[in-house]
Amino acid sequence: MHRTEPNSSRAAWLVFAAGVCAALHVGKLPPAIATLREALGMSLVEAGFLLSLVQAAGMAAGIAFGVLADALGLRRSMLIGLALLAAASMLGAAASGVPALLALRAVEGFGFLMVVLPAPGLIRRLVAPERLNVMLGLWGTYMPLGAALALLIGPLCIAAFGWQAWWLALGALSGLMALALWRGVAERPAPAAAQAQGVLARMQRTLASLGPWLVAASFALYSSQWLAVIGFLPVIYAAAGVGATATGVLTALAAAVNMIGNLGAGRLLQRGVRPPRLLATGFVVMALAAAAAFSGASGEGLPPLLRYAAVLLFSMLGGMIPATLFALAMRVAPGEDTVSTTVGWMQQCSALGQFAGPPIVAWLAARAGGWHWTGAATGAASLAGLLLAGWLARTLRAKPG
Repeated sequence: MHRTEPNSSRAAWLVFAAGVCAALHVGKLPPAIATLREALGMSLVEAGFLLSLVQAAGMAAGIAFGVLADALGLRRSMLIGLALLAAASMLGAAASGVPALLALRAVEGFGFLMVVLPAPGLIRRLVAPERLNVMLGLWGTYMPLGAALALLIGPLCIAAFGWQAWWLALGALSGLMALALWRGVAERPAPAAAQAQGVLARMQRTLASLGPWLVAASFALYSSQWLAVIGFLPVIYAAAGVGATATGVLTALAAAVNMIGNLGAGRLLQRGVRPPRLLATGFVVMALAAAAAFSGASGEGLPPLLRYAAVLLFSMLGGMIPATLFALAMRVAPGEDTVSTTVGWMQQCSALGQFAGPPIVAWLAARAGGWHWTGAATGAASLAGLLLAGWLARTLRAKPG
């Protein structure tokens, strides 16, 4: 059964810190794109590939990396991932050409997955059951926190010391994080089922279960619209004449408030609010807030301040969705030995959503001559998310506990 040790709370916080460290590597690139293009002669297309490569591993093989994490052991997988991030980032600082930087960015993508996929399962083993939902709510903030920190700190570091120093600093941080995790989180044996079952059998069990498909599809619908809205804010504000510094701060704030929803969902789950209700609330608010935020993008509608407030609401209450889905992954996984595999499938579908969402919204904007159809795209995704929330509610009733 579930056992905890006196230092388990501190160990769980170390796991969370490792996730934030990994997320910094995802968010470290946007502030450096202009500098990299000037220093390395990088084209805009190459910059786009550099942005997307870190997600390519998740989109192509998220579930496979989840199975690998279950097979290797959760702590060992995180240590290997942090080591890969440290090595790739430090080597990237010495890269003299675009191909090398692209290859190392792909390695960072592998390292990122090996850190974040086993983390929820490891947190589950470390914390007491009555604190699990709160800690999973906290875990759900690792990506927006890492992205916000990178957007705020990256430009300052690059302006003062150059992009190589930014890469070196994050590589060193990942190395120190690996050391802290190695010393502060005890090795725990994998469940007996994990030792007995092979990789393919574990993957087959996960994909043969309905629950992992429902949470993964819900994550894809959430991530596709969240990244499409937050990712295009700099473009939208720049076109509106907002300065680069103000745009950076506004975008970082919009990403950061997502943490409030994650933490709030953890608290609400702890108090007994049913997960499908939180999912439905998040999807409804995202649909309405996006409609309000972009209703005036064609020149009419709400004042700019209210549109930005709607963006903040979109991100903040939408943050209830990932925290809830991480908690649900623990319940719908076919067994304890497939938690990382289930999270890997969620990550794979999330990466697919992030890959598909922004181009769809951009295509609509190009066709419409403005961003005012963005609300229709996010509304369609939210409607599908509502249907999945209802399906999950029926599935959970059929599988109590």
